[in-house]
Amino acid sequence: MAPGKESGGLDNLAFDMGEQVNDQPSEKELKTHGRSSVADGDRNKPTYCVTDVPPWYLCILLAIQHYLTAFGGIVAIPLILSEGLCLQHDSLTQSRLINTIFFVSGLCTLLQVTFGVRLPILQGGTFALVTPAMAILSVPELECPAWTQNASLVNTSSPVFIEVWQTRMRTLQGSIMVASLLQILVGFSGLIGFLMRFIGPLTMAPIVSLIGLSLYDKAGAKTGSHWGISAMTTALIILFSQYLRFIPIPVPAYSKTKKLHTSKFFIFQTMPILLGIAASWLVCYILTIYDVLPSDPAQYGHLARTDVKGNVVNEAPWFTFPYPGQWGMPTVSLAGVLGIMAGIICSMVESVGDYHACARLSGAPPPPKHAINRGIGVEGLGSLLAGAFGTGNGTTSFSENVAALGITKVGSRTVILLSGVFMILMGMLGKIGAAFATIPTPVIGGMFLIMFGVIAAAGISNLQSTDMNSSRNIFVFGFSLFSALVIPNWIIKNPDFIDTGLKELDQVLFILLTTQMFVGGFLGFFLDNTVPGTKRERGIVAWDKVDLEDAGDTLRSEEVYDLPFGITACLASQSWVRYIPFCPWRGHKSQQCDSNNVSQSQGNHHSTRDID
Repeated sequence: MAPGKESGGLDNLAFDMGEQVNDQPSEKELKTHGRSSVADGDRNKPTYCVTDVPPWYLCILLAIQHYLTAFGGIVAIPLILSEGLCLQHDSLTQSRLINTIFFVSGLCTLLQVTFGVRLPILQGGTFALVTPAMAILSVPELECPAWTQNASLVNTSSPVFIEVWQTRMRTLQGSIMVASLLQILVGFSGLIGFLMRFIGPLTMAPIVSLIGLSLYDKAGAKTGSHWGISAMTTALIILFSQYLRFIPIPVPAYSKTKKLHTSKFFIFQTMPILLGIAASWLVCYILTIYDVLPSDPAQYGHLARTDVKGNVVNEAPWFTFPYPGQWGMPTVSLAGVLGIMAGIICSMVESVGDYHACARLSGAPPPPKHAINRGIGVEGLGSLLAGAFGTGNGTTSFSENVAALGITKVGSRTVILLSGVFMILMGMLGKIGAAFATIPTPVIGGMFLIMFGVIAAAGISNLQSTDMNSSRNIFVFGFSLFSALVIPNWIIKNPDFIDTGLKELDQVLFILLTTQMFVGGFLGFFLDNTVPGTKRERGIVAWDKVDLEDAGDTLRSEEVYDLPFGITACLASQSWVRYIPFCPWRGHKSQQCDSNNVSQSQGNHHSTRDID
């Protein structure tokens, strides 16, 4: 699951984007590109729909903007995992992990937009797998040796140290790769539709909330390394993203009609996290130069220095090329596979919501079943690739970037394809990853306070479609959430309590019962489907309701979901295609079009009658 991800993916306060595209084309330019300017009463209509191609300069600007939107979430994942992998004192390897996850995210984005759901939806790492991954790494057999916690004892080039962290990474890799097969099966077989019947807001709310709440200890440890620097980082991000987001900065621009002129650039909306981190990073650098911060590792505040992680940027190569198996042959753990599967199920369900939101915002018709099946299946392939490359994570749809489509009014998938290319290029620049790895610890902690808080709130926002005046719903959500905090905490403090006599079974139970998402999600799922309640009370009606408000703003044809390179045309004459859950079938589309035309004519009839 992406950071800040929510069922609709439309409102993420911490990661708000620009209110409008900088240097928007004039009405004349828009007509030239086949789309007239939106009227005041029709502002929700996208300027560029899925199949439209904006001017090249606009494509580049928007692609960079999408990359910057996903930046915070993608960088945060390797930095969190580094502690469980015993890499907190090996910044060079951390930089390689950052390069790898950027590279794979770009690759998965290209696959999703080209062969997957075919909507302009960016792919990246998911926090839904961070919690089970940390649970796997907290198993007694995989706990970091004491000497790896002491920077003076760690020799990052030592074969012993390399084997320590690579053993743990290979365990994560194998677990993610095997668990991703579930997502591939559920997607390409069409089972996702069956599963969605039983999963509603009261299941998703505790799961998503616990992704943020379960990481409070990690955020606290990093924030507490220097409360002043962390508070400054948090305050700056809040200032940029909430108070200054509507203040534009004039920048020079050029267009054929206006020639050289100034344009408004909403920089504080576009990259509040990047600006907050950069400003705090600069303050830490100045304080380090003038020795304001203590140079003794034993003193409080030492981790705020910018020279703690050594000369990593100079040591990192200019170019690097991530490849599958770069950390060795992955190993499989049954307990790890089951733990990762819990996170993958959460990610799948939320991605379906993102597909519908993305379609509405990009001017496409609601995604048909074959496109949803294909999208989930390709996300599974993306997780398989992420495991093979060794990111320590999987892949999912980024809700922040879905929200950006509604704000910029540009839903072209060409922009997202270009953004995927940028991510691949960034993943191959070794010094870029090394620079991110040297961010001082308290600066990261300040960013985590914002990021994890928003994720927790995004989970709770799933409840808006339910009747929270219902004592039933209050009980289901409250009990699920609180139990998911109590049970894992007690199990971690009493690891010897689980003793079935079978070591493998003990590991499975330990990982599942210490994964807050699994405990909360299981209890929410069980209670929501067994305690009597109406569909409207449970919020199922609101989830299943087709959003028709923008029906007049969408493209009429489902051809936007056809497979590329003429594959659909080649398969159109084959009758057996109708039995393939992830392939578009012309007969189905004709029936769907007829149904839409009937619905539209009925709607027009009712509208005329109302006017009369």
